[in-house]
Amino acid sequence: MGLFDFLSGVFGGLGSLSDDELESRREELRQHYAACQDVDEASRLYDELHRYDEEMTRRANEAYAHDNPDAAARHREHGRYLPNDD
Repeated sequence: MGLFDFLSGVFGGLGSLSDDELESRREELRQHYAACQDVDEASRLYDELHRYDEEMTRRANEAYAHDNPDAAARHREHGRYLPNDD
């Protein structure tokens, strides 16, 4: 573990991990959470799982926005794909 890995762990930087690393670390964390007997530790692990989920969701949203750049433009005041005239 290098200095930057250590610092990103301390400051909560999940952005530097690849998708595969993120998924494997989340799975390890989930298994540890499922086997945990201490309530305080389980609460901390639960919060950490949500942090991983938020990062995975952010990446999925970025990928979708990159693949569909005009998706936001399709939503109109009266609904999707509907004309604005009344």
